Amino acid sequence: MSDTIHPFTLDIPPADLDDLHDRLSRIRWPDPSPVEDGRQGPPLVKLRDLVERWKDGYDWRRCEALLNGWGQHLTRIDGTDIHFLHVRSAHAEAMPLLLTHGWPGSVLEFRHVIEPLVNPTAHGGDAADAFHLVIPSMPGFGFSGKPTEPGWTPARIAGAWSTLMERLGYDRWAAQGGDWGAMVTMILGHMAPPGLAGIHLNFVPFQPTEAEAANADADERQMLADAARYDAEYSAYMKLQASRPQSVAFALADTPVGLAAWIYALFQDVSDSGGDPEAVFDLDEMIDDIMLYWLPNAGPSSARLYWEGMQAMMEGGMPSSSMKTPAGISMFRGEQVRLSRRWAEARFGRLVHFTEHDRGGHFAALERPDAFVDDLRKTFETLR
Repeated sequence: MSDTIHPFTLDIPPADLDDLHDRLSRIRWPDPSPVEDGRQGPPLVKLRDLVERWKDGYDWRRCEALLNGWGQHLTRIDGTDIHFLHVRSAHAEAMPLLLTHGWPGSVLEFRHVIEPLVNPTAHGGDAADAFHLVIPSMPGFGFSGKPTEPGWTPARIAGAWSTLMERLGYDRWAAQGGDWGAMVTMILGHMAPPGLAGIHLNFVPFQPTEAEAANADADERQMLADAARYDAEYSAYMKLQASRPQSVAFALADTPVGLAAWIYALFQDVSDSGGDPEAVFDLDEMIDDIMLYWLPNAGPSSARLYWEGMQAMMEGGMPSSSMKTPAGISMFRGEQVRLSRRWAEARFGRLVHFTEHDRGGHFAALERPDAFVDDLRKTFETLR
């Protein structure tokens, strides 16, 4: 297998953008829901506003230039092309840091933390806080290749990430993740490949034990209630994609508004926005993220990660032993699924940092970039 790393430059053909504009000009809208407050899904007026901007005011070339400016690359690992950003710091002692997004995120999930992490002296830190960043698109996401066979589970992705860091010549590095990126990063922590100094998570996939649930304090009972509400009210997308991802694949591939609504629902439901994502996220930035699913037709292939993850969980799930790799954890109050420090200490044998934030949600790097950067600096300051 070739271990060549190729520079990658985005230059979407004008015909693809013209096709998108044409599709956005020929929409058959649904009737308004009798309950247009978000409980049945994205309100019609919100999607109309997003599409109006997308069609007549949004500039893809701005986003394209941003991605090209960071430095994009492709390499083939385990039979699949992996797209990644590689942003090196000017500081000689910078620590290599692997950042892994989730669904419906992308490499753009880290857009507001790249510069502070790479160039800390210009953002309230010093040279000892610097990181070299490696930000891959997971298989089936963005401009990475689409798996053509089953088996691209989070564990397989973790193995590919270890290969990627080795291929880049990094012999000591750290890893961070949220959402599916947290699952991949946790598996890396349990795998403990040579060179992995530590991990940081802003989401922790876990199930409380019966004893933990029975002995929960007031804060922990609120965490259990929030997780139960997520499962009952917000998780339909997850259950569909984990069981029948191909059922929604046709709509995600064929209609940009269907794709946009499917993604917008998560920005609405799991951010700390009170159901009003425009209060937290710039509209163009949400469209940028949607474009990284639309242009490469990654809606269907990304959804299948849920099916792969569910198959892997049924076959064994996460290791039950306490993780030996040093770990830092950030819990944001608006995250639907959270754990307490004592629940974390039962699962992470070397918990070097734990912080609870009063604001912020599932998309922590976008919602609270300053807090996110500060927590990463504190997690890895003794692990360099």
